[in-house]
Amino acid sequence: MKFITHYHKKLKVHALKFLLGAWGVAAFFLPRIEFYESTGDNRFTVYLYGEEVGYVANQDMVEDCIREARRELAMEADGLYIVEEPEVRFEGVEVVWSKCDDEETVTQNIKEVMAKHEKETLIRAYTVKVNSQTVNLRTAEEVNALLSGTIARYDTEGRYQLGMDLNPERELNVLTANVTRSNSQYNTWDVSAGAESVMPDGIDDSYLTEHMDFDEFDLGIREIGFSEEVEVVEAYILEEELNTLEEAVNLLTEEQEVQQIYEVQAGDTLSEISITVGIPMETIVEMNGNLLDNVNSTLNIGDELIITVPEPELSVIWTSREHYEETYEAEIIYIPNDEWYTTQMVTLQEPSAGFREVVADVTYENDDEINRAIVKEEVIMEAVPKIVERGTIVPPTYVKPISGGRLSSRFGRRSAPTAGASTYHKGVDWATPVGTPVYASSGGTVAKAGWGSGYGYVVYINHPDGRQTRYAHLSKVQVSVGQSVSQGDRIALSGNTGVSSGPHVHFEILINGRQVNPLDYL
Repeated sequence: MKFITHYHKKLKVHALKFLLGAWGVAAFFLPRIEFYESTGDNRFTVYLYGEEVGYVANQDMVEDCIREARRELAMEADGLYIVEEPEVRFEGVEVVWSKCDDEETVTQNIKEVMAKHEKETLIRAYTVKVNSQTVNLRTAEEVNALLSGTIARYDTEGRYQLGMDLNPERELNVLTANVTRSNSQYNTWDVSAGAESVMPDGIDDSYLTEHMDFDEFDLGIREIGFSEEVEVVEAYILEEELNTLEEAVNLLTEEQEVQQIYEVQAGDTLSEISITVGIPMETIVEMNGNLLDNVNSTLNIGDELIITVPEPELSVIWTSREHYEETYEAEIIYIPNDEWYTTQMVTLQEPSAGFREVVADVTYENDDEINRAIVKEEVIMEAVPKIVERGTIVPPTYVKPISGGRLSSRFGRRSAPTAGASTYHKGVDWATPVGTPVYASSGGTVAKAGWGSGYGYVVYINHPDGRQTRYAHLSKVQVSVGQSVSQGDRIALSGNTGVSSGPHVHFEILINGRQVNPLDYL
């Protein structure tokens, strides 16, 4: 019995030694196994966006791991990397001992989960702004190609180059494009440090050009630049917001439909406006339905018409010195006649074109000439001027539309002379035989010419001051819509058409669209 008891004691000692040895080995090979006091939850399972990313004993460590994961992702990204706001959840348990993950492991797991929840990556790019239009290009080289290419379209000899000025008054890194002569001193566009450009004073060649021979002038482009301020800003944008170089060129340099306002001036007609702005009359009417019913609608001075004209956002103004030979016209010489109306004139001498050699500075906006300044000219053959004698007396605003005739009905209330006639007379009548010539009371543009219901055959004339005259009950109309007529021009023959009690001419004057008594204006 004593032997057995002693044996059991030795067995217990060996078992205890084995267990202690095993615990020692485990402690050596599993360094993250920690022992805890019984203080509540002491080991936490970490979840990011619902995915398990590790086990920790200290929750604060996770914030450090998230920051490090963000930093590594940003360094690997080509731009500004943005992820969704982290959704972190902890599940805690109380344990005596437990295995926990090290900070590096947790960081790597967080990084992998974050990459799945990328919100957006903002690309480092360059925004080019012209007026209200902007384009976004990936590289500075593309910006240079866009702007330099626009200049090179006109500067075919490469005399000028693109520069950038950094605006120190702006909070952002804003650069303003300018153009300098290629042989000038300037700093290249350093994107990393902003941009600088030094514009030297222009070369003044205004000295004694009159003593230079034509072959001594330096011809070609002398000045070139953008019509609008062109700004370039470094920015971070979404990939889908980037423009290709081709798209940027089209958006900024191709002609776009731009809405403008045209104010009607004295003497304007819809047909003339149509020719001036290059838009069909029907299109102008369609765009201005609030003012115009059709192509024959009356225009009043000061009316504002909406028109669209093709214009590029980015325009180039350039001046070229040019040498050419041309025919030219001398200015008209007017001789006053104090006994004639201003509408009367006689040509005393017919003109004859001259011929000259010229050097001129011609300024263009894109392809359209906007100014021409002659630097030197030599007349080879003098032009003969046109000599015109014209009156100085201003004619009355309105004249009686017929010669003779008997005033048969005045303006205002009256007894209807025949069935269907109005009891309020909107004009005056002169009784006269059918076929009597009817003349324009004042110069203007024919707005209506043809049948006018109760008025019979009519002619309406719009005048430059916004007024209108009407001629009714005619037998024959001798003008057409859109035709310009001068005061005293024959426009029709009197008649007895429409609602009429006998041969006569009905005449009206409208001011601001309302009939007035014509006898007050004749």
